[in-house]
Amino acid sequence: MKKLFANNKKAYYDYNILEKLEVGLILSGHEVKSIRCSNVSLADSIVRFFNGEAFVENMFVSPYEQISTHIIDYDAKRKRKLLMHRLEIKKMYSRVREKGLTVIPLEVYMENKGKIKLLIGLGKGKKSYDKKELIKKKDIAREMAREY
Repeated sequence: MKKLFANNKKAYYDYNILEKLEVGLILSGHEVKSIRCSNVSLADSIVRFFNGEAFVENMFVSPYEQISTHIIDYDAKRKRKLLMHRLEIKKMYSRVREKGLTVIPLEVYMENKGKIKLLIGLGKGKKSYDKKELIKKKDIAREMAREY
């Protein structure tokens, strides 16, 4: 049983998710406490690769309310390193470079052992007409459900 802290609904709307992968995050202590209070947002966040390492950018973790006074300048949207195997990083990076795909954070959750994990997805951007078609299908399904 996992406890979900944040979900990136916009990613499912804007991208076709082809592949998912569970990865760990390197966080400081007050960030862990803040995430456990569900003070995290994945809106507009993205995964980037630098020097054979993966980082999540623009993931907003609000400052913990009872944070110590020695932490003066806290950046809520700083880069956070992802814990992935080297082969997984190479595989994702090569697919992003060759096929023009994007790696997007989908969920932040805590697994059974108390570790905070990030679910990332390899996605291909949807066109605007695909999004409109999806909305039409949902509306039709909703109306059919009302009638019965």
